Amino acid sequence: MGKKSKGKAKVPKLKCCESKSKCGRCPLRMLKEGSLPSGYTVKRRVVVRLDGGKVTKKKLAKAA
Repeated sequence: MGKKSKGKAKVPKLKCCESKSKCGRCPLRMLKEGSLPSGYTVKRRVVVRLDGGKVTKKKLAKAA
C-alpha cells in the first residue's frame, strides 16, 4: 500500500483550506507553532517565500 516515512517533517499545504478545526498541515497553524520551514511565511492564507520567489511543492518539501 502506501509508504510511511518516520521522522520526516510535515510539508505544509500551499493554501489554507479555511476549516474551523485546523488540519495537521495547515500553514497558519504551522506558522504559529514555528514548524513552517525557514524562509517561508503565510500571507492571505497562502504560503509565500520571504525573498519573493515562487513557491512550488517540490521546493517546499525539500525545505521541510
